[in-house]
Amino acid sequence: MTRDDREQRPLRLAFIGMSGSGKTFWTRKLAAAGYPAVSCDDVIESKLATKLLAGGFSGINGVAAWMGWPDSPAYAERESHYLTEEIHALDEALTDLEKSSANSLVLDTTGSVIYAGNNLLMRLRRHLTVVYLAATKEEEQLLMERYLGDPKPVLWRGAFQPKSGELPKQTVARCYPLLMAARRQSYQALAHSTIQMAALRDGALTAESLLKMIQNNIEGRR
Repeated sequence: MTRDDREQRPLRLAFIGMSGSGKTFWTRKLAAAGYPAVSCDDVIESKLATKLLAGGFSGINGVAAWMGWPDSPAYAERESHYLTEEIHALDEALTDLEKSSANSLVLDTTGSVIYAGNNLLMRLRRHLTVVYLAATKEEEQLLMERYLGDPKPVLWRGAFQPKSGELPKQTVARCYPLLMAARRQSYQALAHSTIQMAALRDGALTAESLLKMIQNNIEGRR
């Protein structure tokens, strides 16, 4: 897409995929190129600000710390609260888009966007081009290791199932691949375009090059 195209029609993209797949990186790169952008993580964090401050938490890592490990007593309630705020954040972004067909938006969703409910997901797919940043098996292993070393908020939705005598990190190592596999089909069904993470590793790849890659990918699927 050229700059002339940008002036003629709005750009509406939503990145989906697991935490660590590059959604935020590319949203920020497109924002730096002049496209309006919204980070659902940032909106959720702002909505949880009072609770986070009360516990001495801040930032996206603070949200993960507030939620706690998936076997902690408060996790189920906080997971539900997080999803409620995520649904509100997504609804607000889509409502703003629905007010004007001329509005552009690059939407950085969370990995748990697929749990937002069919109505919201249908609206998301109707109003934005949904781009799934997909990982290979090797990359999924790296995403799991990144989660263990630098946790971000993750909605397990019952996929965290400890075995007797198993340490929490051992449970993650066993269950996180199952969580990713369960989500993969939902991501693929929601997406208009699937881009492999490996294709985005080139540090010289520009925002415009990414948009062209997405456009070619969509045309190739027709």
